[in-house]
Amino acid sequence: MISLRKYNTFNIDSHCEQFIQIHDKAELAEIIKSIDQPFYILGGGSNVLLSDPISKPIIKNELKGIELIGEDDDHVIVRVASGENWHEFVQYCIAKEWGGLENLSLIPGTLGAAPVQNIGAYGVEIKDSVLSVEGYDCLNQEFKSYNNADCHFGYRTSIFKYKLKDKFFISALVLQLDKKHKLKTDYGSIHDELQKMRIDSPNISDVSEAVINIRKSKLPDPNKIGNAGSFFKNCTIPRSQFDEVKKRFPNMPFYQMDEGEIKIPSGWLIEQAGWKGRRQGDAACHEKQALVLVNFGQATAKDILSLAGEIKKDVYLMFGIELEYEVNVWV
Repeated sequence: MISLRKYNTFNIDSHCEQFIQIHDKAELAEIIKSIDQPFYILGGGSNVLLSDPISKPIIKNELKGIELIGEDDDHVIVRVASGENWHEFVQYCIAKEWGGLENLSLIPGTLGAAPVQNIGAYGVEIKDSVLSVEGYDCLNQEFKSYNNADCHFGYRTSIFKYKLKDKFFISALVLQLDKKHKLKTDYGSIHDELQKMRIDSPNISDVSEAVINIRKSKLPDPNKIGNAGSFFKNCTIPRSQFDEVKKRFPNMPFYQMDEGEIKIPSGWLIEQAGWKGRRQGDAACHEKQALVLVNFGQATAKDILSLAGEIKKDVYLMFGIELEYEVNVWV
């Protein structure tokens, strides 16, 4: 059995029997054709909770490469292999003066995971930059590309998270980035952090640094405390439900969504339900960010899920709102 502890940021000591690393596209097609059963695709291991043992084979994505494939006065078009580290790529773009991803600094994981979750932070989502997603159709055994519309991006979701989950191996993203920067500093506490940094006319590097500072102040370092970032999604509810809950909790924070729904910060709901900072054995709700569940050392997936279930139950009893997991649970 192969230990997966070093391959997941939750630091869960899970094991599997079959662990295959993929380094190029030709190898990818050959390996997938040779596997005659369902499998898991592992990137940076930053958004998964692993049971023990894992029953399916695991394919570890090690595809690398960054290629400039187009450019004009306003934009660059870049193809990035899905095994590249996300934060390192964002910093690469900033060094090149390519804008659009700076608000997504310090998000853990690889490029391949970004469109699956439609990762987002501080008013920016990866869908804003994606032209297409390339990869291998595991069922039809052919390489295929999905344009932005075909990806069906939504809040923390995409076609790759549901319809094509474990059926499409993302090999690369084609992104359009900006030469003429359009900074977004009015979401969350970016503006306040920039003021604290004494920066009145920020550039993309300044925005990235502000985001990094904010994330480090709120989120635990997975190298020190096992975690997978936000365990729960922020909630989206219909306006009618929001109006009813708001009557009982007039101080509840919220954000109007484009689709007419209302987004509620799940961290606030969890904190109001009394779970922020609480611990059950080595599984705990983080003391600074209630969306994050942590492993203080020896917690198992069962321990984490038990804690998450208690939190979900109490939030529902208090607000009538159902929390959803953002992490993927592997069995």
